[in-house]
Amino acid sequence: MEGRQLASKWLKTEALLSDPRVASYVPATRMYNSSNLHQMLNKYGFVVIKPVVGGGGAGVIKVTKEDGTYRYTYMAKTRSFQSFDGLYKSLSQAKRKRSYLIQRGVRLATVGGRPIDYRVKVVKTRGKWVFRSLVGRVAKRGLFVTNLCKGGYMVTAGEGIRRSISGRSVRSKKAEMRRVTRICTSILESKYPGIGQLGFDYGIDRSGRMWIFEVNTRPQ
Repeated sequence: MEGRQLASKWLKTEALLSDPRVASYVPATRMYNSSNLHQMLNKYGFVVIKPVVGGGGAGVIKVTKEDGTYRYTYMAKTRSFQSFDGLYKSLSQAKRKRSYLIQRGVRLATVGGRPIDYRVKVVKTRGKWVFRSLVGRVAKRGLFVTNLCKGGYMVTAGEGIRRSISGRSVRSKKAEMRRVTRICTSILESKYPGIGQLGFDYGIDRSGRMWIFEVNTRPQ
């Protein structure tokens, strides 16, 4: 059973941000426009912009501001600009008129220097939500997106946590992911009845803090 689809990342993010139990797990997120991008770069120095509708890491762009220099990385190519206007103009061409959102960047813990994140998949069967998988995804060397279709590789969640943070954290981090997934699933189901499966993308940053990047109603 596929269940109801909800393509918009913005609607799903908004639903989670509206609930105080999980809002702090969601990095600051806004719709993409010039003033939001300018403000968020000034505040965080690192953001990720991604299409409101889309998956598989397609169209995801990393944008940074450091010492007055603006840079963006799309796939494995990085471009630098001395002005915000130059950056914004070039991004407008790269994103090809699609709707985008901006999310505060998170410096992920790494395995062998490559960022790792986690995919937790839950499916509704016979009226109950069950966990189908909980895996780590390590980015291809040189890329910041971890998607397997972009050359990333999979490890067990336990191995990923052990190699990127510490063996002592494995049990507690997996339990935290499960707990947060259960809460998020009930929030999304009450707001969008009829969904039958969900894929959550989690990251753990270098200080060990957990984040939710996005939720998919058609997880690959």
